[in-house]
Amino acid sequence: MRRVILKVTEPIPPFNEAARDLRILNKPLWLLQRDLLARYCEGEIEVDCLEEIPSFKGELLIHRDNLFFNAPLIDTFVQRARERGRPCQIAFALDDASIAAHALRLQEGIRRQGDRYVAELYYYPQGFEGEPEPLVMDTLPREMGYYHIPSYMAPNMGDLIFQVPWRTFLSIESWLHIWMANVPFGVFCWGRIQEQEAEESWRVKIRIALRAILERKHFLSTSEVVKVGKNCSIDPSALIQGPTVIGNNVHIGAGAVITNSLIGNNVTVMQGSQVMLSVVSDYCYLPFRAALFMTAFMENSMVAQNTCLQLCVVGRNSFIGANNVFTDFNLLGKPIRIWHKGELLEAGLPVLGGCVGHDVKIGSGFVIYPARSIESGSVLVSPEQSHVITRNLSKEQSQGYRWIYSKEVDLHKQGAEGSSEEEEGATAEAAEESSEADRPA
Repeated sequence: MRRVILKVTEPIPPFNEAARDLRILNKPLWLLQRDLLARYCEGEIEVDCLEEIPSFKGELLIHRDNLFFNAPLIDTFVQRARERGRPCQIAFALDDASIAAHALRLQEGIRRQGDRYVAELYYYPQGFEGEPEPLVMDTLPREMGYYHIPSYMAPNMGDLIFQVPWRTFLSIESWLHIWMANVPFGVFCWGRIQEQEAEESWRVKIRIALRAILERKHFLSTSEVVKVGKNCSIDPSALIQGPTVIGNNVHIGAGAVITNSLIGNNVTVMQGSQVMLSVVSDYCYLPFRAALFMTAFMENSMVAQNTCLQLCVVGRNSFIGANNVFTDFNLLGKPIRIWHKGELLEAGLPVLGGCVGHDVKIGSGFVIYPARSIESGSVLVSPEQSHVITRNLSKEQSQGYRWIYSKEVDLHKQGAEGSSEEEEGATAEAAEESSEADRPA
């Protein structure tokens, strides 16, 4: 089978890169797609639109390069399409809970067509010929909670839940989808599949139980559900529960807690750190008492001690200083909204953290409001004014959070005790313009 890739070049804020180049489950999306389709496809070609597809004889699999799917979905789609022997397009029922609840916000790739949703994933048995018919897929969602909000804080919420699918599918068009693919449709999906297999198969239960007896561990910590790579150093007091995948050359310190997560290669998790339902990509560093909950880190990033990130996304080569807090809940009960294509749109989630782009440096002691984003290349040095980030920050606007620091450096170089009135006026004016330029989020 030959694969045809429909290119999507629109960059995704705040990373300012196309979806295909962003990391999901510790792989660039293009590589994740290639690995999943390698068993079916031998060659590939990239085009800008369907009209550019050259004439081929034989099977074709056509898809947009910003689609996220897992092996159970693509295996089922290819199998059923081949059984039909006719051109097919992936489709979903209107009442599919996983698609309706999580996949439709902030995107245009999954659209309604009649009494179903369709997306740009096609199968053609004999070249690009004929009108494709919808092939309705069931994502097999299961309602799963992740924590409980006390009634005195949010009487209308109670348990916070996801519709976690067995067969995952997303169109990546916002940083929200990056988070969704890594966490609810990624590592949380792993846990859901493992749990259901143990419920339905006595063979799986016996295999895990025997392994637990042999290794003298809790069944969630056995090698059946915790996969550890080569040359790893794991302190005996660390608590690791599966399903968890740990890469090669990983160091995990004393008292660390890792649950249902993906840890890449050459990662360091120091003493007392906690990683739960999260993705930590290659070469990341977590010092002592750092905490990640439902958070995705791209490669080569670092978070300093006592910093807590919940339901967040962090790009590559970024640094988040000590004692920063990413809040994830609006105490006033208002819906959380995300800035998307020039307007504020509801995220459709009762709790959501923030997003940090690539090559970002954040000082200590900041508080970031829910769903706020910090653009790639930004540098936030702790200023004398508020440490609370209430708005989305572009790279240029981040200058307002370090202008006082820059002024102090210049004064030190000049050997002066104070700046001139002209310098102070210009600096204050620049800070005021930066504040006015902020877009509310």
